[in-house]
Amino acid sequence: MRSLFLLVVGVMFVFHSHSQDMSQWRGVKRDGTYDAKNLLKKWPEAGPKLVWHYDALGDGHASATVTDSRVYTGGVDGDQGFIIAFDHSGKVLWKKNYAKEWMDNYDGVRGTPLLNDGLLYIMSGHGELVAMSAENGEKVWSKNMLTEYGGRNLRFGMTENLLIEGDRLFCTPGGEETNIIAVNKKTGELIWRTKAMGEKSAYCSPLLVQLGKRSLMVTHTGSSIIGIDTKNGEMLWNFEHKNQYNIHPNTPLYKDGQLFCFSGYGKGGVMLQLSEDGASVKELWRNIFVDNQMGGAVLVDGKIYVSGHNNRMWYCVDWNTGKEIYSSKAIAKGNVIFADGMLYCYGDNGEIGLIDIKGDSFNKVSSFRVPMGTKQHWAHLVIHKNRMYVRHGGAFMVYEI
Repeated sequence: MRSLFLLVVGVMFVFHSHSQDMSQWRGVKRDGTYDAKNLLKKWPEAGPKLVWHYDALGDGHASATVTDSRVYTGGVDGDQGFIIAFDHSGKVLWKKNYAKEWMDNYDGVRGTPLLNDGLLYIMSGHGELVAMSAENGEKVWSKNMLTEYGGRNLRFGMTENLLIEGDRLFCTPGGEETNIIAVNKKTGELIWRTKAMGEKSAYCSPLLVQLGKRSLMVTHTGSSIIGIDTKNGEMLWNFEHKNQYNIHPNTPLYKDGQLFCFSGYGKGGVMLQLSEDGASVKELWRNIFVDNQMGGAVLVDGKIYVSGHNNRMWYCVDWNTGKEIYSSKAIAKGNVIFADGMLYCYGDNGEIGLIDIKGDSFNKVSSFRVPMGTKQHWAHLVIHKNRMYVRHGGAFMVYEI
């Protein structure tokens, strides 16, 4: 009897642990900060140890979705997008197609799978929003943002790393009448829709902001930064933010009522102050030099670390004033994450740098060139425990750091 009880408890624990797995774009807070500890402060001359790799993802730019038990990412086979699941030894557990993918330019999977409560979510470049079982990849439901919600596609295909709060999954079809929606994450059924500004989506992956009793979804559409009440879809405020091409892929950063939003093509960044109830914003400062295209930024000890686009430098900027503290050309512009006191910068020339930022300097301690894959170095780095996950085109590499 005791053995049976222990077996039941064990099964319940495994099920509960799996069902509670959560992994999303740029970490727990979507801010590029990872909580790994005791990482190397210097790499071997040839780079950190390559633990395993997989070379058949096809084209694409998806990052890794990592839990204690599994690793997920996306790829393409012909024109069909797929999600693939590995264990931590690199063994393929399953590989399942989700929808036709974008193959017209910068081919392949656009977004990183979102894992929440046992399901994986992804949206194709053609607007197919899909939920799949994280256990075996079976499709649970799908909705098309273009045909069902009047969405309008973009020059480079619809791109959004999806966001969940509670039972609500948020997505930006970018339609004139149905601009942003919330659907039930288990069924795909519509909860609310909002016209917002009626602008096209802008490749942005939104941010969830908790402000007192109010929760906001903050995102970019074509010419605006907008704040949406997540309970009912009410647009609380909008702030004009245009650049040359209406391309705004970066997830904003948030801290203590302040919201940093930034875009490439010379636009730069703006700091917005949210009102106490989240119903309005006002501008605090601007910095046109931090015009990152799609590599994100991190906030560490009151300082923003970010690379430019037209302004091809790495910048350290004061969070409160927007003033440049220092800049560097130690590594090519690209994406950045932070863990255990160090920056991890992945330049668009294929160099990954380990950067020490103590002492008010951008000190490249170690670096190596990504040895596998082709085309653009755009997929963001991911760190989980003592490993770093690197995607370059069809190649997926896992390093011990």
